[in-house]
Amino acid sequence: MRRRLLSSTLLVAVIGVLLLGIPLGVAVNRLIEEEATQELSSQAKSLLGEVEYARIQDQPIDPEQLKRKYPDRYIQIYAKGTPPQVTTVGAEPPENHKMTQDAQSENGVYVAVSRDKTEVEREVRAWLLLILALAAAALAVAVGLAIVQSRRLTLPLSDLAMIAERLGSGDARPSKHRYGIQELDRVAEVLDRSATRISDLLAREREFATDASHQLRTPLTGLTMRLEEIVAAAHEPGIVKEEGEAAIVQAERLTAVIDELLAAARRQRHAQTEVVELDDLLDQQFIEWGPAFRRVGRQLKLSGTRGLQAVGTGGGISQVVSTLLENSLEHGDGTVTVTTSDKDRSVLVEVADEGDGIPEDLAPRVFERNVSGAGGTGLGLTLARALAAADGGRLELVRPRPAAFALFLRQVGDPGRKRVVSGPA
Repeated sequence: MRRRLLSSTLLVAVIGVLLLGIPLGVAVNRLIEEEATQELSSQAKSLLGEVEYARIQDQPIDPEQLKRKYPDRYIQIYAKGTPPQVTTVGAEPPENHKMTQDAQSENGVYVAVSRDKTEVEREVRAWLLLILALAAAALAVAVGLAIVQSRRLTLPLSDLAMIAERLGSGDARPSKHRYGIQELDRVAEVLDRSATRISDLLAREREFATDASHQLRTPLTGLTMRLEEIVAAAHEPGIVKEEGEAAIVQAERLTAVIDELLAAARRQRHAQTEVVELDDLLDQQFIEWGPAFRRVGRQLKLSGTRGLQAVGTGGGISQVVSTLLENSLEHGDGTVTVTTSDKDRSVLVEVADEGDGIPEDLAPRVFERNVSGAGGTGLGLTLARALAAADGGRLELVRPRPAAFALFLRQVGDPGRKRVVSGPA
């Protein structure tokens, strides 16, 4: 491309110089010759007047005086008379380099002034050389500008090609390079915006993969416990049936979790909200997590207001509660109490345990991604808050020591159905 720019610019410059230089050279040549001719004509007329005046005064023509007054001129003067007077002054130039202008009066006086054309041709050549020098300078400037312009155009294009190749290889950092050329800067801005979008897309894909692995781990853990119970009670058909039904429910919830993750990836969660019965949802959570708590000698307790309904998605709310129960199981201690209540058109689900709680320096950042105080992944509470927000609610840490988390949901339903209960699940 650089060679094309150079050759095209040079061709344009040559054509421009020829179109301007040739007519200018012809015009300069003609102008110099016309000036020389007019000068000779003026000298011939002036000399004719002098000769006429000398004849009227009966004065002779002085050749030496004419030679001093008209140097480098060949002068011929013819005057009628008896005998005719012929006067010549100077050396006659060669015939092929001779320029002559004459003048004649009514009294029979004829004057011819000639000069050597070599001097005129020398002046013409000097002007033509000047024009050629200017043309060469113009071509040199054109070549220099073409080189600069070609570099200015090709180097950014090479840079943009490198950026595009880098984007294709997965390096989605915006370059933020600008080149001072509107069109190229527009391309660079588009590439930077594309790089930003690609970077965001890759980040979302990585987060989705991480979130999916973390969110699927909890229901898979519950399903594994159900299967372990079935294996341990293989000789007791009643227990096997009960645990098998619970495992089926757990598998269905696992399917719901997958649907929730896919919906979150497509940003469609708000369109899937519905009325959720909290009693059924919490009972299912207690059934799923009860064996895990009993295995470590701890107790789950449900208290508060029953018969509450909330607006959201069953899978999303289940995931939030399940994450809070798992967090209490792994990092808390003592009895875990789940309390439900309603206030200011909101439904509150509070999960609290009797452990040491969350350190003061960690409490303000407990919902930040990759923040964990006990060797965890640092994703559970972050994803739980995101799921709550997607359902139009919010998840808050209401007490760090001992830890107590509150899930606020939008309320629906008939207040007359409520009743207060308290006791172990």
